Amino acid sequence: MEAMAIYCRPGRYVDSDHPEIRRFAAEAGTGRDDREKAVALYYAVRDGIRYDPYRIDISEGGLKASRTLALGHGFCINKAALYAAALRALGIPARLGFADVRNHLTSPKLAAVMQTDLFIFHGYTEVWLEGRWVKATPAFNLSLCQKAGVLPLEFDGRTDSIFHPFDRSGRRHLEYLRHRGTYEDVPRDEIVSAFLATYPMARAWLRGSAAIAGDFEAEAVAASEEE
Repeated sequence: MEAMAIYCRPGRYVDSDHPEIRRFAAEAGTGRDDREKAVALYYAVRDGIRYDPYRIDISEGGLKASRTLALGHGFCINKAALYAAALRALGIPARLGFADVRNHLTSPKLAAVMQTDLFIFHGYTEVWLEGRWVKATPAFNLSLCQKAGVLPLEFDGRTDSIFHPFDRSGRRHLEYLRHRGTYEDVPRDEIVSAFLATYPMARAWLRGSAAIAGDFEAEAVAASEEE
């Protein structure tokens, strides 16, 4: 069916035909059926690729799934695109979803740079399994969640995996404010336009030169412990 075929084809950014993406998918996506393979790939991306918003890169090259795989780190859009690419490499339909969220898991340094706790175009992945779309959010790696007292997002291939509103201590974690819909590939033009209108650092992110010195995981944990 053509409507589903678009979610199996390689995209500009969801470059599922890249040799390294195909290798990663074959090695990590083990299982007896699509659901088991999707679950295995979810954890490979969630924990194998470190969440790092200190090195946001929204250049054309920076948003490619293969680039994220090579770097071993990325922010939510990067990790969602990589997960979608790996799924497609195994013939499992996948697409990208986006939402605006208010994120309470951050560091003082990132908050100062962004000048807001609003994260627009937060990226997640939707996977076609057992006849329906299931949401999966591989953004925060397990070590970050454990150290910061945040409940890690699990995925079983049947239940939507989206952020918890509260952390382990009952503190606000993340609020979904606006859903922006689903896409077959990263909508870079829309993201760039929205980021430029929202974030002071967006032009540097566009050049791929916005690295913030420091260790986000360590600093986010320290900030969490002070609350």
